[in-house]
Amino acid sequence: MEPVVKKQQQFFNTGKTLDISFRKKQLRKLKNILKDNEAKIYEALDKDFRKPMFESYATELLVLYQEIDHLLTNIDRWAKTKKVKSSIINFPSKSYIKPQPYGVVLVIAPWNYPVQLALNPALGAIAAGNTVILKPSEHAPHTSGLLAKLINNNFDPGFLRVVEGDAETTQSLLSEPLGYIFFTGSTHVGKIIMQSAANQLTPLTLELGGKSPAIIDQSANLTLAAKRIAWGKFINAGQTCVSPDYVYVHTSVHTQLCRLIQQEIRSFYGDDPSQSDDYARIINDKHFNRLTNIIEPENVFHGGNTDPNTRYIEPTIMTQVTWDDAVMQEEIFGPILPILSFDDLDKIIATLQNKSKPLALYLFSTNNKNQKKVTRNLQFGGGCINDTVAHLGNIELPFGGIGNSGFGTYHGKTSFNTFTHPKSIMKKSNWLDISLRYPPYDGKLKWLKKLTKFL
Repeated sequence: MEPVVKKQQQFFNTGKTLDISFRKKQLRKLKNILKDNEAKIYEALDKDFRKPMFESYATELLVLYQEIDHLLTNIDRWAKTKKVKSSIINFPSKSYIKPQPYGVVLVIAPWNYPVQLALNPALGAIAAGNTVILKPSEHAPHTSGLLAKLINNNFDPGFLRVVEGDAETTQSLLSEPLGYIFFTGSTHVGKIIMQSAANQLTPLTLELGGKSPAIIDQSANLTLAAKRIAWGKFINAGQTCVSPDYVYVHTSVHTQLCRLIQQEIRSFYGDDPSQSDDYARIINDKHFNRLTNIIEPENVFHGGNTDPNTRYIEPTIMTQVTWDDAVMQEEIFGPILPILSFDDLDKIIATLQNKSKPLALYLFSTNNKNQKKVTRNLQFGGGCINDTVAHLGNIELPFGGIGNSGFGTYHGKTSFNTFTHPKSIMKKSNWLDISLRYPPYDGKLKWLKKLTKFL
C-alpha cells in the first residue's frame, strides 16, 4: 500500500484540494456518477444480499444525494477563515481560525450499507479538502467491485482511490502514514483499528454498534410503536447498526405489543416473507450461522424459520428472554427481536446504566416526565422519541456513538468538522512590543497581576 498512500500524499501536497471550486467539482462529479449508474448499484446490492430496490435508494443513494447537496450549499461558508477576539496580553494582534484538511484520509467501510457507509464519510473528507483512500468491505463483493470500477475509472488515484481486499489489506494500509482514519464496523475490529492508529498517533473516528434498546411505557401509542419498531428492526433484514436490538415493554402491554408487531410483520412482508421482494437476506454463511444459533425455539413468539440455501431468516420475535440468554450477549445484527418486560422504569434505567453505552436508544412514550427521565439519565449516541432509526434522516443531527459504540460524529456540518483541523493563528504587529513578558522579571509580577484583572 506504500505507493497508494505516497501518491495521495503527493497529490495533497500540490495544494489542489485547498481550492473550494475543486472540491465542489469533485462532489458534483461523484453525484453524477452515482445517478448514471443507479441500475448497476441496485443490481450489485441485490447480488450481495438481495436488498430491495426501494431500500437501496432510500438508505443508500438518497442519503448520499442529500449529503452532497448540503455540502455544496454550505462549503464556502464552512471553509472560510474565521476571525476571533485577540487577548489584551497579546496586544496589538489579530487572531483567526483557518480550517485545515488533515491530508490523506482512510475510510474503512462495512458491508451492511456498502455504498452509503463507504461514500458518506468520504464526502465529508472531500468537502474538507482531503484526499481519500476508500476500503470497502470484502463481504459485499459485488458492491465493492462496482465501487472500485466507478471510482478508479473516473478519479485521479492521487485524489480518490478504492482499494479492495481483506483484513490483511486493511492492516497494510493502517501501517502507512495517514492524516486521518474513519472506521465503521464492529467494536471488536474497532479496537484493532484504534491500536494501529495509536502506533502512529493518527486521529480517527470509530462508528461502532452495540445493543440499542427500545423502551415502551404504558402511555405509548402501541399501534404506531409496533409499526415503527418493526420497520426499524427488519429493514435490511435487521443488519443495521442503529436498529432496535431488543425491546423493553411495560408488563401491562407486553402481550398486546407482541401481537401488534406480529401483525405489522405480516402487513409488511405477507404470510411468507421468503416470497417477499421487500425483504433482504443475510450477508453470508458466517452471519447466518451465528444468527440461527441464538434463536431458541421455545422462546419464539413469531417466525423462527430459516433457509441456509438462500440465507433467509424469517422476521422473528422472541419472548421470555433474560440477559443470560445467548440472544442478549452481543449485538444481534439480524432479524431477531427479543422482547422483555418491566414494571418499574427506574429499575430499567438502572439496569441500562450498567450496560455498554449503545449507538442508539428509542423511547415510545407520551409521558413528558418519562421522556425527560430516560433522555437525561441514559447515555447513548443518538435516538428517537416515538420512532426508530429516523433520526439519521436529519442531516442537521450529528451521528456517532459513545463509549463502546464509538466516538466522533459526522453527517452535514459535523462531517466537515470531523475531517478538518481548526488551525489557530495569531498575527502580531511590529509597531509596539511590550517588555513586560521578557526577563529579567524583577518587579514585573505585580504589574502582570494588575493587568490580568482586566482579562
